[in-house]
This record gives sequence, structure tokens and C-alpha cells, in this order.
Amino acid sequence: MTNLKSYDMAGEKKSAMRASTDIFGIEPNVSAMHTVVRSQLAALRSGTHSTKTRGLVRGGGAKPWRQKGTGRARQGTIRAPQWAGGGVVFGPHPRSYAFKVPNKVVKLAMRSALSAKHAADQLFIIDKFDFGKPSTKAGIEMLKGLGLENTKVTVVVGNEDDNAYLSLRNIDRCRVIFAFEVNTHDLIDNKALVMSKQVVKFIEEVLG
Repeated sequence: MTNLKSYDMAGEKKSAMRASTDIFGIEPNVSAMHTVVRSQLAALRSGTHSTKTRGLVRGGGAKPWRQKGTGRARQGTIRAPQWAGGGVVFGPHPRSYAFKVPNKVVKLAMRSALSAKHAADQLFIIDKFDFGKPSTKAGIEMLKGLGLENTKVTVVVGNEDDNAYLSLRNIDRCRVIFAFEVNTHDLIDNKALVMSKQVVKFIEEVLG
């Protein structure tokens, strides 16, 4: 088991939380993280770029001059690629950049990301997100208590913790996601990772 530093919403240290070493204490696999993040970013690409081939360019139906006797090279259409305004050879066409990554590699990448954050002291565990009602001011105060104001931070809240989500979503440089949305890119694309004990248990169930 691994001990994770725990805090309350005011930033006061609480008793350490024991968590699975297989998730928060492994040697990070950089290759797995790189592959998974690359696949995530590739899947976000729209892939709508397009060019016209010689068959798609308007015009060029008539042969520009007769086949023989002119002294010039034979030509069949003014829309051939070598002509200005002609088609494009091997140009880009609409496509998907997404590629599939094995599920075990995805899980290994997430475990590696969590372990790396813990090893770098960039993982902050909150006893409980105790927002009685949505309050951006309370969310800012919580981050200040943790010493994370003006820091690029990712906060993972419980799947039904709407008050915490609404309290944190409008804070500058703060990305908020629910526990079921956790992914490798969001875990590492920050300077600090904040989550509750409830979320840690949820992650242990999913990645265990």
C-alpha cells in the first residue's frame, strides 16, 4: 500500500490515505503514456482537409491541341496535374486519424500517470468536496488553501458531485472532470492533480 497526502478543503493536512501501490506506486511507463496521449489527440483531429484530383476539377474536357504535328508535348486535358489550375497528385483527403490502443495499455498509462504525479508531489487528495451549494468563490478559496492559485490544475470530482463541478468549472486555469471521464491526457496536462478520497476509491475499482 502507498500513503497519499490528504488535506481538507482549507488546505490543512489530514491523516494519510492508504492506496494501492499497483496504481499509485509503480514505475511510470513513459512509452505507454506517450502512445495513449497521441491516440487521444489524434482522435480529436477533424480530418476534413481535402484536395481535388484531375477528375474532380471543373473543365478540361477538350484536348488542348491535336496529338501530332505541333512540335509540343502531347496533352489530353488542361486539368492534368502539371497544368496550373489542374488537379493535385497525392493530396490530402478526408480521413480519420484515430487509431486503437489495447485496453491494458490504456490502463497502464493511467496508472503510470497517477504514479508519476504522486512521485512528483503533485497529487492532492481532499477528504471530501464539501460544497453546500455551487460557489466559485469557495472553489477559489479551496485552491488557495492548497497553494494552487494561478496554477494549471486538474480537479477530479465524484460522478454525482455537481456542486463541486459547478463551483470549480469557471476558475481560470482549472479543468474539472468527473471520475468517469478520467483519462491519461487530463491526468498529466497540468501542474497539480486534485481529487477526493471517493474518487481514489473509484479509480482503484476501475484500474484494479
